[in-house]
Amino acid sequence: MAHSIELLLDERADAAVRRIASHRNRPHITLIAAERIDPEVDQVLTELADRFPVPAVIGAPLVFGTGRLTLARLVVPSAALLDVHEKVYDLCMPFVPNVFAHCAPGEWTPHVTLGRRFTPAQVGEALAVDGIAADIRAGVVGLRRWDGDAKVERVLI
Repeated sequence: MAHSIELLLDERADAAVRRIASHRNRPHITLIAAERIDPEVDQVLTELADRFPVPAVIGAPLVFGTGRLTLARLVVPSAALLDVHEKVYDLCMPFVPNVFAHCAPGEWTPHVTLGRRFTPAQVGEALAVDGIAADIRAGVVGLRRWDGDAKVERVLI
């Protein structure tokens, strides 16, 4: 199971995302994903606390994949958000031997996942939900490490 470093949304944005999607997990923006992330990265990442909060806009819906699809909302890639991503990426590299290629600066698409394993028909139904396309002004207020093997989060900031 994948491990990740993720950005956390403020309460208002979290609630807005939950209104348009059924989430088992806290809505978030994945910065780094890999098969494994060494927990020793936690201490290094706490040094970024002074960079938060970061304003963000959760924008248009988008669809990833073929066959079974992932429905998400694009997060507008502001300079501040891209800077946080690049700093986290650089700090994580000694602790993440095989970061997934789509997480590298220049390859990363910031987004908040609304649901996975949709059929095309289910995506169409989801896009008809009231409020699915309205921008959500958000504050990115924290950072966590997700251990997908143990299904445990560690909030760092």
